[in-house]
Amino acid sequence: MKLLRYGAPGAEKPGLLDDDGAIRDLSGVIDDLSGDVLRDEGLQTLRELDPNGLPKVDGQPRIGACVGHVGKFVCIGLNYADHAAEAGMDLPAEPVIFFKATSSIMGPDDTIEIPRGSVKTDWEVELGVVIGTEAKYVSEADAMDHVAGYCVINDLSERDFQLHRSGQWVKGKSADTFGPIGPWLVTRDEVTDPQDLPMYLEVNGHRYQDGSTRTMHFGVANVISHLSQFMSLQPGDVISTGTPPGVGMGQNPQTYLKPGDKVELGIAGLGVQRQGVVAG
Repeated sequence: MKLLRYGAPGAEKPGLLDDDGAIRDLSGVIDDLSGDVLRDEGLQTLRELDPNGLPKVDGQPRIGACVGHVGKFVCIGLNYADHAAEAGMDLPAEPVIFFKATSSIMGPDDTIEIPRGSVKTDWEVELGVVIGTEAKYVSEADAMDHVAGYCVINDLSERDFQLHRSGQWVKGKSADTFGPIGPWLVTRDEVTDPQDLPMYLEVNGHRYQDGSTRTMHFGVANVISHLSQFMSLQPGDVISTGTPPGVGMGQNPQTYLKPGDKVELGIAGLGVQRQGVVAG
C-alpha cells in the first residue's frame, strides 16, 4: 500500500493511493497514520479495504508528511561509503546516531526556509524507515519485522551550524522545514529489497546526487538492531538512514541552497519530492 496524509498543515487527513493514482480518504476508518495504525494488525485492516469503497478526494490537495505524531526522528550519519569518501572522513565502526527535532517535519512539497544566519544550507536525499512495532534489544535477523514501511526524506542541513557552532549535529539539522517526509509511506511488503533502491536529488534541474541504497555501510536491519540496543523504537518513529554522495558540501566549489532554488528528489518506488526555497 501507499499511504499518505493530505490537507492543510496541522489538519491532515489519512489517505490511501489507489491503483489509478487517486487519493482515497481513510478518515472514516482511522484518525491518522500514526501509533497503533502502523502495527502489522493495523496495516492489515487497511489492506483488506476495497479502495473503490472509500471516498475519492477531488483535486490536488496539499500532501503532508506521511506519518503523524512522530515520536522520534532518528538519523544515521556517514552511512554511505561513497559519501564518507566525499566528506574525507573514515567509515565509522558502528552507526553514528543523531536526532532532528520533530518540529522540522513538513510535507514533501512544502517550502524550504533557509534559517536566519545560514550560510551553508545543504541537501541530502535519504531512505526513511518508519517503525511499526516496538523494537527493543532486537536482533538483526528479526529487525525487519518491526518495519511498517519506507519513505523519501530530505535531511536538510545547515553545515556551519552543524560543524562550527559548538554543539552536536542537531543544531544544524533541526530548523523548521528541514525534515520533508513523504509523499507516501510505502508498506514493507511492496519493497522487495530496501538495499537496492536508486535515489537522486536535483537542484534547479542539475543532478547532484545519483546513488543507491546498495552503497549503505550499515543496512536497514543493522541500523534498527543497533538503535534498539540504546533506545526502544516505537510505532511511528522515523529513521533517516544516510545519504549518498553529491551533497553541496562535497562540491568544488561548495554549493548551497539560496532563495529561489528548486529542489527535486526521489527514490525508486517511494515517490518524488519538489520544494521551493525561500529566506526564513
